[in-house]
Amino acid sequence: MEPRDLSMHSVYRAGRGIEEVARDLGLDPDELIKLSSNENSLGPSPKAVEAIRDVAEAVHYYPKSSHTDLIAKLAETWDVSDEQIWLANGGDGALDYLSRALLEPGQAVLVPDPDFTYHGMSAKYHHGTVETFELSEADGFHQSPERVLEAYDGHRIVYLTSPHNPTGSEVTIAEVERIAEATDEQTLVVVDEAYEPFSERESKIGLVRERDDVALLHSFSKAYGLAGIRLGYAIVPEEWGDAYARVNTPFAASEIACRAGLAALDDEAFLEETIETARWGRAYIREHLDAETWESGGNFVLAKVGNAEAVADACQREGVIVRDCTSFGLPEHIRITTGTREETPRAVETINEVLADVRG
Repeated sequence: MEPRDLSMHSVYRAGRGIEEVARDLGLDPDELIKLSSNENSLGPSPKAVEAIRDVAEAVHYYPKSSHTDLIAKLAETWDVSDEQIWLANGGDGALDYLSRALLEPGQAVLVPDPDFTYHGMSAKYHHGTVETFELSEADGFHQSPERVLEAYDGHRIVYLTSPHNPTGSEVTIAEVERIAEATDEQTLVVVDEAYEPFSERESKIGLVRERDDVALLHSFSKAYGLAGIRLGYAIVPEEWGDAYARVNTPFAASEIACRAGLAALDDEAFLEETIETARWGRAYIREHLDAETWESGGNFVLAKVGNAEAVADACQREGVIVRDCTSFGLPEHIRITTGTREETPRAVETINEVLADVRG
């Protein structure tokens, strides 16, 4: 007995956790600074934590009312209809819903290269195919309309990420609109905005309200610090929002996740502190790191360090965990998540010492 042929499917390589690294290297977990997974350095929203505690004794119920309430609150926040919010088990769950709703077997999606792996993975899981448009270091990894449209050939979904992971590059509203205008009527342009709260650019939500061929992805993992409970959503065109009922996994967003999400949306002080800390952190890294970096709209910075694997391994031994971007196809680059105001200077100092040793 064997599974079906999975050789065409990629493996998602997550950043290593603190406990895992500490065990391997014989280090104290409390002494490690983890800046490899773009998590919220401030922790979770305090209001969300309180909500999780309050709901703990009611988790024997399915999340029917909380699911409905969270959808309604998100719809109000974004000024769209309830049917346009596709709540899911993380942003990757929302990607699966889009693939289920749009892809016939063999239809293709277009993704950037490098890119967050799951955009393509989800398409393959749903019997689609994946093609790429190449990003160039020379122009700051810009997802330009020219690059997208040069590679476009009637794809069912075109994925953009703004801010882009792992480079931090962004696309403008006008650029997304230009791509949507130039692609076929049956092509959906999906903008992954998981890192949008950290950006100083506007969300592309206006295009979703105006058009029937643009959708957005959002997440509670980053800005609200809820990566561990897996909560995300898509915002889709109003014309086909009711497809959610036909592709939604029953109760994929748990009672705990929904209650935490509802509370987090009210935690404005935490969100403001998170955004301010991330913006300060990326500026600090770019100013003080002894390596070439790129402007970023996210809570991370991409740096060119030479041998990324060697640098990441050496940093890890010194207590700072950064992301080796070899798995993204960038073997000379590391990605550094912004830490707290105490962690970031310590991390940059350690990385600079490692770079001096490696180069020496």
